[in-house]
Amino acid sequence: MLVWAGFTCYVSRNAYTFVPSNRGDQFRASEQLVVDRKQESLHLQSVELGAVPDHDKSFIVHGILGIIKLHTTEFLVVITNRKKVAHVLGSNIYLATDFRMLPVRNEASPSLLRHPIEKVLLKMVKESLYSGPMYFSYDFDVTSCLQRQARVAATEGSASLPMWKRADDRFFWNYHLQEPLMRHPQNLSAFILPVMFGFLEVKLTSIHNRAFILGLVARRSRFRAGTRYFSRGIDEDGHVSNFNETEQFVLIDPPQSTVPTDMEQIQGKARMSYVQTRGSVPVYWAEINNLRYKPDLLIPEDHRTLASAQKHFDEQVAIYGKNYLVNLVNQNGYEKPVKEAYENTVQQLSNPMIQYTYFDFHHACKGMKFDNVMLLVDQLQREGLDLNGYFMLDTNANPVAQMQNYVVRTNCMDCLDRTNVVQGTLARIVLNHQLRALGVLGPTDKVEDHVSFLFMFRNLWADHADVISKAYSGTGALKTDFTRTGKRSIEGALQDGLNSLTRYVKNNFFDGARQDSYDLFTGAWDPEQRTIAPDTRAWLERSMPWLLCVSLLFWLLSFFLDANPARPYKAPISFSLFRWFWATLAAFSLAYIWQRGVLYVGWPTLNRPTKLIDYDGPGYYSGLRGRKGAPNEARKKSLTRKMQ
Repeated sequence: MLVWAGFTCYVSRNAYTFVPSNRGDQFRASEQLVVDRKQESLHLQSVELGAVPDHDKSFIVHGILGIIKLHTTEFLVVITNRKKVAHVLGSNIYLATDFRMLPVRNEASPSLLRHPIEKVLLKMVKESLYSGPMYFSYDFDVTSCLQRQARVAATEGSASLPMWKRADDRFFWNYHLQEPLMRHPQNLSAFILPVMFGFLEVKLTSIHNRAFILGLVARRSRFRAGTRYFSRGIDEDGHVSNFNETEQFVLIDPPQSTVPTDMEQIQGKARMSYVQTRGSVPVYWAEINNLRYKPDLLIPEDHRTLASAQKHFDEQVAIYGKNYLVNLVNQNGYEKPVKEAYENTVQQLSNPMIQYTYFDFHHACKGMKFDNVMLLVDQLQREGLDLNGYFMLDTNANPVAQMQNYVVRTNCMDCLDRTNVVQGTLARIVLNHQLRALGVLGPTDKVEDHVSFLFMFRNLWADHADVISKAYSGTGALKTDFTRTGKRSIEGALQDGLNSLTRYVKNNFFDGARQDSYDLFTGAWDPEQRTIAPDTRAWLERSMPWLLCVSLLFWLLSFFLDANPARPYKAPISFSLFRWFWATLAAFSLAYIWQRGVLYVGWPTLNRPTKLIDYDGPGYYSGLRGRKGAPNEARKKSLTRKMQ
């Protein structure tokens, strides 16, 4: 069962009525979805074909994201604009580009919607809608890799299943919003549109006049979704932060007399894909922001660690087969405790389906020698990694399919920059194997020999890296100039410096709001059961940033006034004294803020990590900076002993 490819939404005071339309926007169904604004409920109703309900206005809807409960009412979230980004296996794939939020309750007046809490929550939802790329298709499962789609298709009765029941639950980004429709006693499946958050780019390309489609997809998990410093490690359900499944696929047809010039001309009679994953180190750990460039690292001793890691890897093995774990964190300095915690956990699990490999990326690739990643690839192959073990489906061959029965799970601290280099290297090597098997490349030929293709491939992976990085850290990935061109540049180094500075500012002052938007959209925070955390700081603590701003303003103003020889007045005090007064006040307020940095971080207000901030149990601490005057300052001596 497919999803309706669009609707006309008729709006009245009493209802929103969604009338399905075909791709030509002509009525083709007598079944309509009605959202009753009086009863705050929804139901299907049958009417005469082509009948138009009573309405005050109408507009075109390209998909229903679902219903989200906020403070005063529920809101219906719909897609009002889209962009076609790909055509894969006969199906169009779209990027959602604009949305509308419709208050369900008909008493939801403008004044009610201006309720201070409702305004905050509405802003969070809109932040989530417009900050992340959301992809969808009406007849292609964007949440599932090609191998999973093939397995589902081979399951008896799967053809009659609606798309949302075939979707991969982990990457069904709007699952929380669709729950009211999925739980409804009537069958609303044709109105339930699964959406994927992540990256999707498809290229029509050719080598040796053999055309094929190269696609790259990154699917972000809806579980434990969050931002860089506010979402680390694992939870008790075995979900890890920043988990992404990356699939690189090739679609090709037998050689033809003419080279296809349009994506829609490729039927994909032969299909190959290679899947990799990334995710945070699967132990309990956190980084506590304190306005320093590097936060305080905390690895609490949590009795749930082993059980949570077991759940995580049991799921990964069940889905992907054998897991090759590639750990890229530094073996010395700040990151060392994370490495050791990971290794201790894997050792205790003693799972034969898990193969752990450590690679000191920064040491091996020092000086931008990223080619040394091949040392890691060689090590993985010695440990049993089969680079020919990709998924392949050929409708003209027997057997029809070859399955990928393992996955390489890569991580660094953020699962971003170092991870991107390793994943891109593995993908390029596997692509060489795939194109040789298809006859596109000769036995000794490789994609690196084809300059235009290599340029496209590098940019594809650099775009992929940027999107994953923006979702987690707030900026594009680092070192992408090397990824795109194969060499370092001054412009690239300057861009990395700007990105690092931007990350610092966003991670300390703005990511709390982004974390809130993730928590609200994915259902990690329930407005009916929980409240927004109030600001409990004393008036002096709250006033310090304002004092700093005012002091700096008057300090700068003193230079302007002193430099104006035509001023029509006599200054009552010297400008030097005036300047020193405000400079001293600015220095005092800045020092006050710096010493109490934890108080001035832009923390999430929905799921505030109070337990982690105030944690004083056993475990590893890198320090307790930026906490002067805080309740846990008196514990510094005992905690310092625990750090040794």
